[in-house]
Amino acid sequence: MPHMSKIMLIACENVRFGYDDKIILDDVCFTLSEGERVGLIGPNGEGKTTLIRLLAGALEPDAGKIVKKSGLRIGWLEQNGGLESDKTVYAEMQSVFAPVYKAMDEQRGIGARLAQVEEGSREAQALAARYEQLEKQIAAADGYNAEVRIRTVLGGMGFADRLEQRICTMSGGEKTRLKLCRLLLEQPEILFLDEPTNHLDVSTMYWLEEYLKSYRGAIFTVSHDRFFLDAAVGKILELENCRVRAFRGNYSKYKILKAELYEHELKEYEKQQEEIAALQDYVARNIVRATTAKSAQSRVKKLESMERLEKPLPPPKPPKFAFAADERSEERTLSVEGLTLTAGGRTLLQNASFSLRRGEKAAVVGENGAGKSTLIRAIVQGNDPAVRVGRFTKIGYYDQENADIDPAETVLGALWHRHTYMSQTQARSMLAQAKLCEDDIEKPVSSLSGGERAKLALVLLEAQRANLLILDEPTNHLDLQARESLEAALRAFEGTLLFVSHDRYFIQNIAGRIIEIAGGELTCYPCDYEAYTAQKRAADQAAEAQAKAEKQEARAAQKDASHRTKAERAQEAKRKQQAKQTEEKIAALEEEEKALTEAIGTPAVAADYKLLAEKCARLDEVHAALDALYAEYEKLI
Repeated sequence: MPHMSKIMLIACENVRFGYDDKIILDDVCFTLSEGERVGLIGPNGEGKTTLIRLLAGALEPDAGKIVKKSGLRIGWLEQNGGLESDKTVYAEMQSVFAPVYKAMDEQRGIGARLAQVEEGSREAQALAARYEQLEKQIAAADGYNAEVRIRTVLGGMGFADRLEQRICTMSGGEKTRLKLCRLLLEQPEILFLDEPTNHLDVSTMYWLEEYLKSYRGAIFTVSHDRFFLDAAVGKILELENCRVRAFRGNYSKYKILKAELYEHELKEYEKQQEEIAALQDYVARNIVRATTAKSAQSRVKKLESMERLEKPLPPPKPPKFAFAADERSEERTLSVEGLTLTAGGRTLLQNASFSLRRGEKAAVVGENGAGKSTLIRAIVQGNDPAVRVGRFTKIGYYDQENADIDPAETVLGALWHRHTYMSQTQARSMLAQAKLCEDDIEKPVSSLSGGERAKLALVLLEAQRANLLILDEPTNHLDLQARESLEAALRAFEGTLLFVSHDRYFIQNIAGRIIEIAGGELTCYPCDYEAYTAQKRAADQAAEAQAKAEKQEARAAQKDASHRTKAERAQEAKRKQQAKQTEEKIAALEEEEKALTEAIGTPAVAADYKLLAEKCARLDEVHAALDALYAEYEKLI
């Protein structure tokens, strides 16, 4: 079959845009096609949100043009663009399907009239034609599944138990989530998402990633969530130095391609520079000689016609952070024994216990409102006798709101006035390392962007030289480069770390322990985030399977109990027990079979004839035993 090209939805053609004298975007060219999943990345302040506003039609380019498919249906989730409505959650979502519900009502009315008019009459034919037209309209909008879709989306986004709550009573973050719910139900041809995971807890992020995989339209998202970019997009647009460059693949693939591309372009540039230098040298030595002037002149023409490569700009230097302590804490840095936490008359945690040893790094995870930040604050405040901090322990605390920084202070003053032991040169150097440059340090804190304020708070944390760092959502407002720099600094930190984060990449790269808060209980997992999520998935699947099996058994028992004798029921129970034991034996032998097969394929075993013979003989025994067990299991079931 011939390759069918995708329909173009939006094309940027040499787009230029700026504010006052500052150019934000210059000569931007790319296309967005139907069904594409595109992630837009770049440092804070580069113009990512501006580009979305241009694509959505909220801004007009200064030069170039943006071409859109005729009648293109666009959905746009702004960073803080919540849904404003006086309706209840469910009623608002139902309004998306108002035309469908209207068509269904009309169809029901036509059905009733058809039963009353004469069959085959002109009126009956007209009614039947209209009925068929409505049927197609409803089917095209998937109207018969409207209620299921509404409940699926609201349940996945965390509103299953709040269907009758009025939207106007909700927080800004909740309204933003509801705006996303509505957009998902509307299913526009292209969906613009500006930081869609900002107000989501981890379980909701996973749900959204899975839901977007089956989304029929195109998706164009700005995100600093690397897990989300890996799971949800197949193309990365990088906005850097006012230009946009495209990379096929998700974020992890982009990182590899970006490094390879820079190396390739640098080599090509250096190779051309060597060629130019050689040609110029030849011309300089030979242009005045009669015998070689002609060949020198040909090299001059080659130099003049050569298309000069620009030296590739190196990737912008990321901010740098470094955390070090003045002294070591004792071995047991932090102990929490029997802690109970309440908020607003609700018990968040009951009888919670855990401890951290020197050098351990632990992440606190749980759904929004579970009590993560409340736990962090209880530890930092140190007023509860259930919390004990070890000797020589100095706590450094990062507050996600940065509430302890005076907004009237200058950036330099906020650091220097707290740590007077520093020289002004040292203070300026620390701020410069965090990419708070000369133009920033005399600004009042109140004028800083969210990302700049977060960097200042991290510099203040560095300056404390604490040996126990407690961080509440430290990656909020940081771009990808800053997040990766912070990760590197915290991995290198030799002290103890306890942090709350929704950034799954960040958790995976740092935490060696996971502390989960769920249902008012605290559970410790002595493993990294990947192993923790694997355990949770396995537990959920096992619980699902168990519930399904119990349901089936209950139905079977109910059906058979009326006519089976006591002896028959006892025999049935014995058979089930034997089947279960046989399943366990099969599972153990299959694991052994897998291990033996992998071992036989290794060079070490292959080189040792005696060991190889032993493993092959055992593998034969395992195969024979499995064959017998499979036969036995078939009889039992």
